[in-house]
Amino acid sequence: MNRAIIDVYALHTVPPSNLNRDDTGSPKTAVYGGVRRARVSSQAWKRAVRLAFRDLLDHSQLGERTKRVGESLAERIKALDPGLSDETASAMAAEVFVASGLAKADKKKTEAKNVESGYLLFLSHRQLDNLAAAALEAARTGTPLDKNRFKALANSDHSVDIAMFGRMVADMTDINVDAACQFAHAISVHAVDNEFDYFTAVDDRKHDVAETGAGMIGTIEFNSSTLYRYATVDVNALHETLGSASATRAAVAAFVTAFARSMPTGKQNTFAHRTLPDAILVRIRDTQPINLVGAFETPIQETNESGRIKLASAALAEHTVAVESAYGDQPVASWVTRVGEQTAVLADLGKAVTLDELVNEVAEHVDQALGQPA
Repeated sequence: MNRAIIDVYALHTVPPSNLNRDDTGSPKTAVYGGVRRARVSSQAWKRAVRLAFRDLLDHSQLGERTKRVGESLAERIKALDPGLSDETASAMAAEVFVASGLAKADKKKTEAKNVESGYLLFLSHRQLDNLAAAALEAARTGTPLDKNRFKALANSDHSVDIAMFGRMVADMTDINVDAACQFAHAISVHAVDNEFDYFTAVDDRKHDVAETGAGMIGTIEFNSSTLYRYATVDVNALHETLGSASATRAAVAAFVTAFARSMPTGKQNTFAHRTLPDAILVRIRDTQPINLVGAFETPIQETNESGRIKLASAALAEHTVAVESAYGDQPVASWVTRVGEQTAVLADLGKAVTLDELVNEVAEHVDQALGQPA
């Protein structure tokens, strides 16, 4: 098996928006290169990617992250044995998670129902199905489902999203899963100042002309930016967790597609910020991941002749060549999907392809790295 690391970069312009808010409702920012930048947290965009997976992968290849583990497992137990009452299914589900140590029985209740874990628990749909089947078997045979059996079932048949983004179980660290994907916070390539939208809302039942004034007054904070985005996927680590070359290929294809097409949903009804990237650069390496954010340590300053995308594309192209030449770290393969003449300078960095062609060719390289026949 060959070493394969997939670096994915994007330049992505968004209009006035508030993609990702802090605790005060303001768009998140960060200081980089001595100036304040717009920022979208990695958590926010990973969530968007996970949601996009639902349209790209089969339900059985995914998982769910919830504290309401008893409710989720009870539904599966009931589906396997429709003759069970809701109360019985809930009690059986509770026994599973109480026995595992990931949930506590409520002694104040005569029946354990819809037990919850103490924190969000990330399990694949297949793992939950396997636990449901084991719970039914334990009930039929009278053999309780113990902690070791739970661990074995919860540590196999991992879903794509668990393998990609990892899982931490504080009370059962031996079923933790190391993430195959590292996801950077997106930052603007330029300095940014947040702005405020002052708005009023009219009461539709105010018909008297003499009755003036708004029914509501408020403000929404926003900014607009050209974002630099980066993520990297360790194909070998992904394959080790999934245990299947075909599943690894499907996971990579879904990830590249979702990285390109997903968008955090913060205030989307207010701003309709659903744009696609101006350019996507994918490089496969056999050494280590390389984040090229240094291209924008000096913030872009647009001019009348050149907008942000043109200048950002030039900065990314120049920095990419400089870093890879200095360290002798040339990619095994590289592709560019771009829009318009403003990004033309990126054409020399890789094979020009559409997004569909990009996804297919990256997936083929994954097959080659895993030793699969062409």
